[in-house]
Amino acid sequence: LFRGGSGRGPKRIRTMRIDILTVVPELLVSPLNESILKRAQRAGLVEIVVHNIRDWATDKHRHVDDYPFGGEAGMVMKPEPVFRLISHLQYDQREANRLSTLGNIIILCGHYKGLDHRIREHLVTREISIGDYVLTGGELAAAVIADSVVRLLPGAIGDEESALTDSFQDGLLAPPVYTRPAEFNGWAVPEVLLSGQDARVE
Repeated sequence: LFRGGSGRGPKRIRTMRIDILTVVPELLVSPLNESILKRAQRAGLVEIVVHNIRDWATDKHRHVDDYPFGGEAGMVMKPEPVFRLISHLQYDQREANRLSTLGNIIILCGHYKGLDHRIREHLVTREISIGDYVLTGGELAAAVIADSVVRLLPGAIGDEESALTDSFQDGLLAPPVYTRPAEFNGWAVPEVLLSGQDARVE
C-alpha cells in the first residue's frame, strides 16, 4: 500500500524518496542495504527511510494493534499511529516538493490480520499485491516494490539498456540467455545465437 507524489524542479540527478512504514523494521535492514539498492542510495539516486510505526503509538507499551470488532480471530493494525505518521510525512513531502528535490513513495506494510479499514479509505491511494499468497507482514513485499522501482532509476544499474530488455517491459517474459562455453555437458547454445547475424538473433 502506498501513497505517492512527485517533485518537479531543475534538471539534475533525480532523488527519489521511499518511506516504508512497518512494525518490524529489522526485517528490511538486509534487503534495502545490499546490491543495486545499496549502490543507488550511495549514488544519491534514492533515499530509503524506514519508519517504525510503534514510534507513533501513544500508550506506554506502544501498541499498534487491537482486537477486531465482530469477534474475528487475529489482530488489526490501529488507525491512530498510521494517521499520525502519514500526516508527518505529508508535511515533509510538501516541503520537499516546495524545494523541488524529491519524488516520494510511501509504502505501508500491513501486519497482523490487516489494517483498520479507515486507513484504506482515507490514506491509501493505491494497493499493490505481489501475489496471491499470505506473508507474515508486508515488509518483504515492500522490499520487492522498492527493488523493482529503484533499479529503473537512471544510473541505478550500470547498463541502463539492460533494464529496458528485462522481462515484462514488453508484457512478455525475456527469452532464455546463454553464456560461454558454447557447449556444456553435451548441451549446445542455440545455433542462431552463434551466427553473428543480428537480425536473426533479434
